[in-house]
Amino acid sequence: MAEVAPIVLVTGATSGIGTAIAREFAALGYGVMLAGRDEARGAALRDELESRGARVSAWYGDLGVPAAARALMAATAAALGGLDVLVNNAGIIHYATAEETTERQWRETMAVNLDAVFFLSRAAVPLLRKRGGGAIVNIASDWGLVGGRRAVAYCASKGAVVQLTRAMALDHAGENIRINAVCPGDTDTPMMDVEAVQRGLDPAAARRAAAAESPTGRLTTPEEVAKLVAYLASEAARQITGAAIPIDGGNTAG
Repeated sequence: MAEVAPIVLVTGATSGIGTAIAREFAALGYGVMLAGRDEARGAALRDELESRGARVSAWYGDLGVPAAARALMAATAAALGGLDVLVNNAGIIHYATAEETTERQWRETMAVNLDAVFFLSRAAVPLLRKRGGGAIVNIASDWGLVGGRRAVAYCASKGAVVQLTRAMALDHAGENIRINAVCPGDTDTPMMDVEAVQRGLDPAAARRAAAAESPTGRLTTPEEVAKLVAYLASEAARQITGAAIPIDGGNTAG
């Protein structure tokens, strides 16, 4: 009997780190469920992965409500047959101090960065249990481990993701469900340019400054983050759970 390929669900898959993660898992032979908001980019990515022989499906919508998380899990099971790995990658940032942060910005940040992670992880556990276990990898941030200026809502949400990761890891370790967080620093994605504009900076200058501030002298690449995520989802990492691993060129070391 042919071995059944494992299934991964990647949120925020239509850009940046999420796209790199989807490509990495497809190259490893996984069936891939893409979740995001940009249907045009999602369709292009799906075509690309299918042209390389991957089984791919896609779902589009707002994941900040419980009903959407349940719908996405049901769609994944129906289209691909189950779930072995959930990668919670979708995220947003608003640059503002506490005084400057509006209620809308606070609630939107929490809905995307934290609520969606909780709702999706909660909905994923029964599917992972049916497969005899699996992995959840949450994309947090190095600013979930240390503070950052003028990013109050973002830091709070990513810090909460780290703690959610630890608590769920303890709850489900006995079920062979491993839950870890990856904490990227400045990563070479289009989102960096969006963030620079939010701060009133020239994007190219902001990239150079971020690279110069890193102990390694460069930005992290999306592909490097993707390979770490794939490792944490693999059997080689079967004794790693509840970890929050920075991939930030050493920024949090100091």
